[in-house]
Amino acid sequence: MTENIDITQLIIDGIQERKGKGISIVDMSHIESAATERFIICEGTSTMQVSAIADSIRDFLLEHAGIKPYNYDGYQNSQWIVIDYGNTLVHVFIPEFRSLYNLEELWSDAKITQIPDLD
Repeated sequence: MTENIDITQLIIDGIQERKGKGISIVDMSHIESAATERFIICEGTSTMQVSAIADSIRDFLLEHAGIKPYNYDGYQNSQWIVIDYGNTLVHVFIPEFRSLYNLEELWSDAKITQIPDLD
């Protein structure tokens, strides 16, 4: 089902629904060693907001496209939640963990698109 649907916009909508910030799309489709085609990275200001953003993403994809994630992890402490949609991995961070792991720099040879914050 996901082959016919570009889930990127639904993920962005889910992030923005809960006021997630700093959205980056990391396109790794041309990198042979990459485990997936795309990362979508964002952040929330608190662990509570991080889990709310992750829930919103999962709800949006289920409601608008009938898509469930293959897996997800990180709700235990909600400092970094990852949601696996196969060719797209969504990373929701608190700012300190986003800086610490710096995924955009790690995949600096990828094409990175910044989505402007809504406010």
